[in-house]
Amino acid sequence: MKKKKTNSRKVAIQGGYGAFHEIAALHYFKGEQIEIVPANTFKDLFASLKMRHVDLGIMAIENSLAGSILPNYNMLQESDMNIIGEIYLRIKQNLVVLKGQKIKDIKEVYSHPVALLQCQVFFDRYPNIKLIDSIDTALSAKEIADKKLKGIGAVSSKLAAKNYGLEIIAEGIETNKMNYTRFLILSEKKNPKLTKDVINKSSISFALSHRIGSLSKILSILSYYDINLTKIQSMPIIGKEWEYQFYIDLAFDDYNYYRQSIEAIRPFTSHIKVLGEYCKGKTVMD
Repeated sequence: MKKKKTNSRKVAIQGGYGAFHEIAALHYFKGEQIEIVPANTFKDLFASLKMRHVDLGIMAIENSLAGSILPNYNMLQESDMNIIGEIYLRIKQNLVVLKGQKIKDIKEVYSHPVALLQCQVFFDRYPNIKLIDSIDTALSAKEIADKKLKGIGAVSSKLAAKNYGLEIIAEGIETNKMNYTRFLILSEKKNPKLTKDVINKSSISFALSHRIGSLSKILSILSYYDINLTKIQSMPIIGKEWEYQFYIDLAFDDYNYYRQSIEAIRPFTSHIKVLGEYCKGKTVMD
């Protein structure tokens, strides 16, 4: 008997099932049929998109505590992918173990280095626990379940604990509760449903032209057109001494004014590129 075809779209995430990327994807695509496709690294995620193994990708770009994920800006710049959306996820970290284990039994805890750093104050109370970096929060939880590792814990999401049948022995162990990660939704094609009437945010990149005061002029022009600059990130251009690539997020109420501002700043830039036009993302809880 043939399986019925579904209209589900494949969405690539970085990390394993239960990763915060999956949680963000489930929130963003709530009510839609999607198939989560894990990728070990962000490079693998972009490769899946490029080879059209998946329809969409979701990628963390910055965290309210750890800051920008700089390599992801480079991969975005070098790819032909479009940003078609964003979502902000409140990150809640948990200590997960095999069922029946107590915190006194735990000798080592594995997780992504950023996740471990976010929980440092909690682990300072347990100097006997060794913290070990791994590639991903959810994959760390999966390894404990797959290998039935006793005396080993992982820092991960509730979803990962549920997926792999693990027990949460310490919930919400992140030091700062104002811990949010911004995720971008990536696609090879622009979203035809996004029209001028609903688009109110944009991400662009550019290098500065060799004109005195180029950056200050760009900022003045954006202000003149009532464009709110919500993010600016600079990165050195490899092979060009003291030259920088700028990544800027723009928020606006009038799409036509925004497009006019792009043309107005063009003479003061080089290699300007619109990385995506989309709607401001909502904030959701883990």
